[in-house]
Amino acid sequence: MAGRDVPDATPPGRRRNVGGSQRAIRLAALYVVTLAALYLGFFLYDRTTRWGNAPATGNGILLFTGLFTALALAGAIYTLHPAPRAVEVGADHVTVVGRWGRRQRLPRLEELSVSVVRRYPAGWLAGDPVELVELWGEDVPARSYLVEADLFAGAVVSPRRR
Repeated sequence: MAGRDVPDATPPGRRRNVGGSQRAIRLAALYVVTLAALYLGFFLYDRTTRWGNAPATGNGILLFTGLFTALALAGAIYTLHPAPRAVEVGADHVTVVGRWGRRQRLPRLEELSVSVVRRYPAGWLAGDPVELVELWGEDVPARSYLVEADLFAGAVVSPRRR
């Protein structure tokens, strides 16, 4: 985003966040699969010990399964949350369509400031370059989004004051 020429008038329409969604989904899947492999290893280890034929409630495997499920679900939600599905650019406002369908109405792009926190190159997690950006404006608290490059083209590019 930084250093690129952005046209003054941004055409209205829906901009899909393909790269950001792809990276978030693949990262969440990688997390859950890694956690499942660890769970399976511990489960098999528990079953092969001399107490392996004990009931699952007595040796804590049910508690361990519950903990695995909670960690997998919480981690996946945490990873997917900052990647919106799309940004709808209108003449008088911008609407960010969140991962779970929640819609946040913001002022026009020209009234918003954006700062790139981190850039991720194209790779196996996402086919397109992806950026972690902070977006803020007057009467708009700072929000972080995982988006493909130039999704918020038209916003004022500026460093975030901390």
